[in-house]
Amino acid sequence: MSLQCQKHLFSIEEGVTYLNGAAYSPTLKSSVEKGIEGIQLKASHTHLIKGSDHFALPQKVQKLFAQLINEPDYERIAVISSVSYGMAVVANNLHRLANLSAKKHIIQIQDEFPNNIYAFDRVCQKHNLVYKTIAKPNTLENRGGMWNQAILEGINTETTMVVMPHIHWIYGVKFDLEAVSKRCKEVGALLVIDGTQSVGMLDFDIQKIQPDALICAGYKWLLGPYSIGVAYFGEFFDEGVPVEESWMHRAESDNFAQLIRYERAYRPKAQRYNMGEHTQFIQVPMLEDSLTQILNWGVNNMQNYCAEIIEKPLKALQELGCWVEDSANRANHLLGISLPESITGGVPHNQAFTEQLSANKIFVSNRGVAIRVSQNVYNVEGDLWALVEVLKKNL
Repeated sequence: MSLQCQKHLFSIEEGVTYLNGAAYSPTLKSSVEKGIEGIQLKASHTHLIKGSDHFALPQKVQKLFAQLINEPDYERIAVISSVSYGMAVVANNLHRLANLSAKKHIIQIQDEFPNNIYAFDRVCQKHNLVYKTIAKPNTLENRGGMWNQAILEGINTETTMVVMPHIHWIYGVKFDLEAVSKRCKEVGALLVIDGTQSVGMLDFDIQKIQPDALICAGYKWLLGPYSIGVAYFGEFFDEGVPVEESWMHRAESDNFAQLIRYERAYRPKAQRYNMGEHTQFIQVPMLEDSLTQILNWGVNNMQNYCAEIIEKPLKALQELGCWVEDSANRANHLLGISLPESITGGVPHNQAFTEQLSANKIFVSNRGVAIRVSQNVYNVEGDLWALVEVLKKNL
C-alpha cells in the first residue's frame, strides 16, 4: 500500500505549514466528532450510559494498541493519563526487583526528556542508586551508531534498570532496542521504554523487543487527545503495586450488584495500573478512532510516506550546511537538524530562525541544540521546501 497525503482528514488551518507533530499532533476530523459525541453523552444522554461501558469502552483502546505493538494479550495494556503516570508505576514497583541491594545505578541517556529523570529521584534516594548517564558522542560522524554502542557497553550487573526512548526527542537518533533488551536480560536489569516519539509512526514489535514496560503519551504520534496515554506492562509487574486503588482495578468490579462485597484481588496483569476513571467518555473514543485510522494506514506505510517527502528537501538542507543524523540511525518522521553557523552565529539556540519560520507560518520546534522538524501524513514535500526557502533567505 502506497499512501497519498491525508491532510483532508484533518482540520489544519489553511496556509499553515505544520512540521511539529512531535510536540502536538493535529486531530483527525473523525476523532473530533467522537469527542463531541462523548461530551453530549455525558451532558445530555447520561441515561444511555451503561455500567458495562466503564470496561467495554477502554477495552477497545487496549485491544487496538495491543494490535499496534503486536501484543496478543490486551490485558497487558493499561490506559493511563500521561507518561509521568506510567513512569510512576515503574518507580512504585522497582523495590520488587530481585537482587536490588546489589544494584547501583539506573541508566539514562544524555538530554533525556525531564519526565524520565524526575520519576526516579525518590527511588534512587531510597535504594542508594545513582543515575548513570550515557553521553552523546562528541562527534557528528556515525553519532547514532556510536551512541548505541556506548549504551550497550554501559549496561552491566550493577544496572538496575535502563530507561530510554526509541527515538531521541531532540536529535531524532534511533536506538537499537532489541540489542539493549538482550543485554538487560543478560544482567538482570529492567528495560523501560518511552515510546511517545515513535509508537504510531514507527514499527514497534513487543515480541521482538520484549521490554518490561512501554509507555506512550497519546497526543503526539498516536494522534489522540491530551491527558490520555497507553502503556504495556510485562510479567514483572503482574503482582505489583498500583499508583491508585480504583474500584475498577478489582476483580469482578463489573458486577455492580456486588460492589460492597469488597474484593481484595485485582483484575489480571496490567489492569491494576489503569488510571482512575479510565473510561474517559470523551478521550477514549477519540483515541479509539485515531488508533483505528493508524492501523488502517499502517505504520510502515506512514514511515515510507515521510521518507518520500523529506528525501529531496533534506538533501537540499544538507547542501546548505545543515546536519542531520544519517539514515541508518534515525527515522523519517522526526529530524533533529543542526543549522549552519552562518545562521546561529556559533550559538546553538536557533531562536531567530524559528521566529522567521513562524512569521512565514511554518511551525517547527526549537530545542536549542537543534531545530526539530517532525512531519506526518498530513504533510507534503512542498512543506519541507518552504523551510528550505526560508533558510536560503537567511544565509
